[in-house]
Amino acid sequence: MGRRLRGERLFEVARFCFVGGMCFLIDYGLLFVCTEYGGIPYLWSSGISFSVSVLVNYWLCLAYVFRGAGQQSRRQRVLFFGSSVAGLGINQVVMWALVDGLGVYYMVAKLFATGVVTFWNYVMKRKAIRG
Repeated sequence: MGRRLRGERLFEVARFCFVGGMCFLIDYGLLFVCTEYGGIPYLWSSGISFSVSVLVNYWLCLAYVFRGAGQQSRRQRVLFFGSSVAGLGINQVVMWALVDGLGVYYMVAKLFATGVVTFWNYVMKRKAIRG
């Protein structure tokens, strides 16, 4: 990979991390609000907050992260959202295992779940958007 391509990839990863951080704040904040103020059980809140953040993430990935991605084919959209559904599954399993299995506070468990899902998201979403 040439120097220019490495530089472009580095900036792409930086944009992905920035957008991911913003979406994490949406996810984390909605999880807390839905659970603490909405009275929704944490696994339901986690699913809701994750799904909202995925929609925001998709839009920002197309508009800002993966510049020049252009119009997405049906296959690319299916891969993006399919990988998001798998990410939701990973998120929920980690949340359940930590909270119900190990007794970890759900907001702390969310930090670990996010860490597990982040790498998955970059690899799969880049493949979905770039083709």
